[in-house]
Amino acid sequence: MVFDGAMGTSVQACNLGPIDFGGEHLNGCNDHLVISRPEVVEQIHASFLEVGCEVIETDTFRANRITMREYKLQDQIVELNRSAAALARRVADRFEQATGIPRYVAGSIGPSGMLPSTNDPAWSNITFRELVDVFREQCVGLIEGGVDLLLIETQQDILETKAAVHGAWRAFEETGRRIPLQTQITLDTSGRMLLGTDIAAALTTLEVLPVVDVIGLNCSTGPDYMREPVRYLTAHSRKPISVIPNAGLPLNVDGNAVYPMKPVPLAETLTEFVAELGVNVVGGCCGTTPDHLKEVIDRVRGLKPKPREIEYEPMLSSAMRAIPLHQDPPPLIVGERVNSQGSRKIKKLLLADDYEGILSVARDQVEGGAHALDVCVALTERPDEAEQMRTVIKQLQMSVETPLVIDSTEADVIKTALEMNPGRAIINSINLERGRERCDAVLPLAVAHGAAVIALTIDEKGMAKTADAKLEVARRIYEIAVNEYGLPTDALIFDTLTFTLATGANDMADSAIETKEG
Repeated sequence: MVFDGAMGTSVQACNLGPIDFGGEHLNGCNDHLVISRPEVVEQIHASFLEVGCEVIETDTFRANRITMREYKLQDQIVELNRSAAALARRVADRFEQATGIPRYVAGSIGPSGMLPSTNDPAWSNITFRELVDVFREQCVGLIEGGVDLLLIETQQDILETKAAVHGAWRAFEETGRRIPLQTQITLDTSGRMLLGTDIAAALTTLEVLPVVDVIGLNCSTGPDYMREPVRYLTAHSRKPISVIPNAGLPLNVDGNAVYPMKPVPLAETLTEFVAELGVNVVGGCCGTTPDHLKEVIDRVRGLKPKPREIEYEPMLSSAMRAIPLHQDPPPLIVGERVNSQGSRKIKKLLLADDYEGILSVARDQVEGGAHALDVCVALTERPDEAEQMRTVIKQLQMSVETPLVIDSTEADVIKTALEMNPGRAIINSINLERGRERCDAVLPLAVAHGAAVIALTIDEKGMAKTADAKLEVARRIYEIAVNEYGLPTDALIFDTLTFTLATGANDMADSAIETKEG
């Protein structure tokens, strides 16, 4: 599929003034042009369809209530997005009828301008749930306006990307219409997102979210700097891959951003990505014009993406990096010192709100070889477990590159932790001690956030002691987790449990053998 080029570049070429945008107070608000000058936006869409683009993006990149506050349009978000989608839909339908070639509309969803992963008091002053609702509102307008897919693009904070995906998911439920969801991050020349997330961590986090259908890259750099990240995506992702780069790295010319890459080199590189790496979706971001896209279409039309040999392995991720769930050499080592139930030191630090001290313990665990960190903050002396979990996760995810194991008996605390954690975590744990109660409380959270889950072989009778009993409990949990809730099989980690051998009790003498056999 070939997407269109840059909306902003085309708008800039129209030399519009304040009156075109709707007045001085709206000057520069491209998203409002669908109301104030719809014919301008319509002509831009048509210019890309005329050269053969199959997908056009709505003029809604910044049309969310946070970025629109600047123009006092925060109460018109659904209307803006619905109008933009309906406008693009009309143009696409007109070209489809005239040419017989299917044309599609992608609802463009850019970042909110917030950076929830950071500790900055201004940029991170928003909760995950608030962000989800921001994106839900925008997606509802786009869906109601008739888009064929949603495009979350130019993402710089992987935690916000997760929120945007959840917002789209809620919009699907609200409107009763499930359409494809394409999710694209942006990388700098070092191959990382703005806050340091590498391509492996980003892929690990996004691929396990249930409603993500296409994963890709856009904006930021020209295609040359995308080559290795694209190579990683096509080698490791099981989903279709999109690549929509700028026309090269921008140059500052008299205060204006100028994109130097000409149509031919852009088209040659994108053709290489399709033919040699197996990319499925291409297009143009900042600086790309109809001339760029015409050259791309001339080269890729009729070209089949190279079949990919996927090197998939289950991974965990933090805000920065990813690690294999199966370590070579094994085992995966979970550091358990950041745990109020097992560490007197952590308990004292939590009671004193000494989060720097907690970070120091966490760093010591990582330096000692821990691949993941178990985090438990439950205290009988304090009632605010969820709030302390939120604070500790916030501190850890920006300071420690190690994935986390979320450890709590309370489902609401687990939910809080997953909403604060940018990466793919493990939840500790589920069991059948009270029948399905724990599974039914935790598994929906695991699926929604793409988390893995430790499953203990405990049922209503207690801890399973024999190998056969352990297997029976495991099968019951598997049936619920995989066949009912849709948890991926490689996200289910069984703990067959062990008993203390040193008690001298006769019925414990074979417990180690039963655990290994189990």
